[in-house]
Amino acid sequence: MKVFIILGFSAAIAFTAVFFSFLQIGKDTIFEQIEDSCITKAIQKGSSLVDYAAHYEIKRKIQGSGIATPTLLLAFSKFPEQESQEISQAAERMEMSIQVLKQKVCQRHKRSLHPTDHLSADLLTMIANISGCLPYMLPPKCPNNCLANEYRLITGACNNREHPRWGASNTALARWLPAAYEDGLSQPRGWDPSIRYNGFQLPSVREVTRKIIHAPNEAVTEDSLYSDIIMVWGQYIDHDIAFTPQSTSRTTFLSGMECQMTCEKQNPCFPIKVTTNDTLSAGMDCLPFYRSSPACGTGDHSVLFGNISVLNTRQQINGLTSFLDASTVYGSTPAVENKLRNLTSKEGLLRVNLKYYDNHREYLPFTDQIPSPCAQDSSASGGERVECFLAGDSRSSEVTSLAAMHTLWLREHNRLARALKRINGHWSAETIYQETRKIVGALHQIITLRDYIPKIIGPDAFNLYIGLYTGYDPTMNPTVSNVFSTAAFRFGHATIQPIVRRLNAQYLDDPELPNLHLHQVFFSPWRLIKEGGLDPLIRGLLAHPAKLQVQDQLLNEELTEKLFVLSNNGSLDLSSLNLQRGRDHGLPGYNEWREFCGLPKLETHTDLNTVITNPNVTEKIMEFYHNPNNIDVWLGGLMEDFLPGARTGPLFACIIGKQMKALRDGDRFWWENDEVFTEAQKQELKKHSLSRVICDNTGISEVPADAFQLGKFPQDFKHCNNIPGMNLEAWKEFYQEDELCGTPKSVENGDFVYCSESGKSTVTYTCHYGFQLQGEEQLTCTSKGWNFEAPVCIDINECENEINPPCHPSAICINTKGSYRCLHTDPYKLAEDGRTCIGNGCEPTA
Repeated sequence: MKVFIILGFSAAIAFTAVFFSFLQIGKDTIFEQIEDSCITKAIQKGSSLVDYAAHYEIKRKIQGSGIATPTLLLAFSKFPEQESQEISQAAERMEMSIQVLKQKVCQRHKRSLHPTDHLSADLLTMIANISGCLPYMLPPKCPNNCLANEYRLITGACNNREHPRWGASNTALARWLPAAYEDGLSQPRGWDPSIRYNGFQLPSVREVTRKIIHAPNEAVTEDSLYSDIIMVWGQYIDHDIAFTPQSTSRTTFLSGMECQMTCEKQNPCFPIKVTTNDTLSAGMDCLPFYRSSPACGTGDHSVLFGNISVLNTRQQINGLTSFLDASTVYGSTPAVENKLRNLTSKEGLLRVNLKYYDNHREYLPFTDQIPSPCAQDSSASGGERVECFLAGDSRSSEVTSLAAMHTLWLREHNRLARALKRINGHWSAETIYQETRKIVGALHQIITLRDYIPKIIGPDAFNLYIGLYTGYDPTMNPTVSNVFSTAAFRFGHATIQPIVRRLNAQYLDDPELPNLHLHQVFFSPWRLIKEGGLDPLIRGLLAHPAKLQVQDQLLNEELTEKLFVLSNNGSLDLSSLNLQRGRDHGLPGYNEWREFCGLPKLETHTDLNTVITNPNVTEKIMEFYHNPNNIDVWLGGLMEDFLPGARTGPLFACIIGKQMKALRDGDRFWWENDEVFTEAQKQELKKHSLSRVICDNTGISEVPADAFQLGKFPQDFKHCNNIPGMNLEAWKEFYQEDELCGTPKSVENGDFVYCSESGKSTVTYTCHYGFQLQGEEQLTCTSKGWNFEAPVCIDINECENEINPPCHPSAICINTKGSYRCLHTDPYKLAEDGRTCIGNGCEPTA
C-alpha cells in the first residue's frame, strides 16, 4: 500500500514541474491569457463547492426522524463504499473545477464557450492533481508472485496483464457506443426542454411510466415455465457485476439547494417532472433524482491519462468488479473484504451474525452503521432493533428474497471452508479462504452461464453471441458496459411479482406467515429473522411462478407507486428511475442500439409493429415519443417480442449475450480456463447446482432438480438425497512436510499460502488489511532451508497518507492497529462518512 502511495506522490511531484508550462506553450489555447493564480482559485472554488455539498448529512436525517424517506433509502442503498466515494468526489471536483474555470474565462473574454472547447493536456493534468483524481488514474501495481496466478485480486485488477484495469472495481463502465449528451460533455438528454429530437421534445419519464409501463398488482400474467427464484438470481447476479453509485452530494453544487426541495436541474440533481395530479407528487412538480457519480480518467489505459484532452465526456463508475467472481459474498475492495472475514478463525470463515440464528444456521452480520435505516418491527419490545445486513454488496437488504440469497452463499462458503479444513488439515486459514472463494466464484459462473442465461436469451441467441468456450482471450475486454447495466439487464424488473409468498414444509400457504405485498419487505431484514427464517421464503420462490413480462403489463404498482415506501412519507417509481438513469448516463436511443446489434432500424410506426405485436402499446409509444429514434433504449428493448425459448427480445438478447461472452472469455480465472482447476475438480463442479446449495444450507429437504424450472409439488420435486453435488475429495492435497525446510513460520496479522513454482516449494505471505509486509514476500525451499527469513506484518499509519488523507481536514486522524479513527472536537460531530466534522449547519468545519 505504501509503495503505491509513494508512486502516486512521486508522480504528482513530477507533474507539478510542468503544470504551468501550458501558459508558455499553449498559444492557441483559450486559457493563454489567464494567470496561474486565477486558475488555481477557480479549481479551489470548484473543489470547495463539491466538498460542501458532499457532506450533507443523510444519516442525521434518518436518525432525527426515525423514518427514512424513500429517496434517502435509495441514496443509502446506492451510497458508495469509501474508495468509490473518494473517487466520486474527486471526479466531481474535477468536473466542477472545469466548469468554474470556463465561467471565469467567459467573463474575461466576454464570450460563451461550448463545453467541448479544447483544454490543454497540462491544464487538465493540473486539475486532476488538485481535485484528487490523479492517484486513481495511475495504473495499478500488479503483484509478481506465485500467488498471482492462483487467485484473483479482490479488486479484479491485474486479471489482464496487459490491461490491468479491465474489469477492476472503481473504474468506468465500458462504452460500446459514444455517449449521447445534449452538450457533448455531460448534460443528459431532456435536461434542456427547448431542445427537440427529430422535431419533438422528449417525454417525461414519469408520464411514460404511468401511460405505458405501469400495471395494477392484479394484472399479472404468471410464467408457465420458470419459478420466482429465477428473478431473484438475476437481481443477485446483477449485484455481483455492476453497482453505479449515486453522487454522494445531496445538494446542488452551485446554489446549495437540497435536491429533495428543488425542481431545478443543477448537478447533481436531475429531477423527474411530474404533473400536479400525480400520486407521487407530494405537492411538488418533480420527484428527486440524484445523478450517478462520474469516473476519474478513462479506465483502461495503462499509460497515464491516455489522450487527456478527450476526458471531457462524462463516464460512470462501476464500484464492483465486472467479473462473475461472487463479489456479492466477498466484496470488491480490500476494506470491504476485511469487514466480511473472520480473521480469528483457523478455517478461513466469513463473519456471521452473533445475535440471531436460523435453526442453528447462520445469518449475515449486521452493518456497522448503527442505527441503520432499515425498517423495524413495530411490535418489538424494549426497542430491540434488527439492523441492515452486511454483505459483499451494499444492497443486500433491499428485499428479503435478495437477503436470503446472500445468506445462502454466506452459509455455503462456511460449509465448504469447514469441509476443506477437514480434508486438508495442513492448509492455513488463508489457503482455505482463497480456495473456498475460488470454488464459490466458479459456482456463480456455472449457475449463471449454464442454468440461467440460456433461459433468458434463448438457445439461438446463446449460440450466436456466446457459443462454446474456447479458452481465455486476452484481447477481450470484460468490463461491464453502460448499456448492459443501465438498460438491458434491467429487463428483470418486469418479472418481479407484487406478492411475496412463504410456504410450509408441504409447500402450502402458512397461516402464521401470510403473503406480503412487496412494499412490506423493502429494507426489512427483521422479517427474515423474526418470521420463519430462510426456509419459508425460499420454498415460496421455488414453488411459485415468476411474473411474465407482458407488453401491457410491465411493472406492477409495487414498483411504480410504492418503491421503498416504509410509511406515508412518500414513494419512488422504479420505472422512472430506470428511464432517467439511462438519460443521466448518456445512453444513445433504442434505434442506435438495434443498429449496433445488426438489427434493422425501425423508422415508422409500421416498423415498430413488426417487433411489438400489441398495437395498443405501439400506439401509446408513438403518442409520447413521436419518432422511433427518440425511444429510450430500456423501454424499447423491454417491449420487444420474445425470441423463441427466451424471456427477452432480439436487442436485449444481443446486449446480454455479448456481455456474458466478454465476462467469460475475458476472465483469466474463468473456471473452465486451463490450470484454474484440475480436470477432476472441474468434473465435480459441474455436478453442483443452486438446488444443491439450497439443500446443503437450509432445512428444506425437497427441491426441483433445476431451481429455475417451475414444477408442482410433490411430483416435480426431488428429495435432497437425489440431488447431485460435488465431492470435495478432488481438492485433497497429499501433504508431506518438507524435510529440508519444515513448516514456514507464521506471522502475526498475516498468513501464508503454499505455492509451487518451477517445481520448487514456495510460500507467499500476505498481511491483513491495514498492515503491510516488511521483508520478503515469497520464500523458496532450498537445500539450505528457506532462502529468506519470514517477513513481518507492520501496521500502516493511514494518517500519514498525504495523497488521500483518510479523514477530512476538519477532523483529527488517530492511527490505530490495522486501522484509524477520525475524531471531532466539541461542539462538532462526525458526519455519516465517519471522516468529517460538521456543525449544526451540516457543513464541514474550516
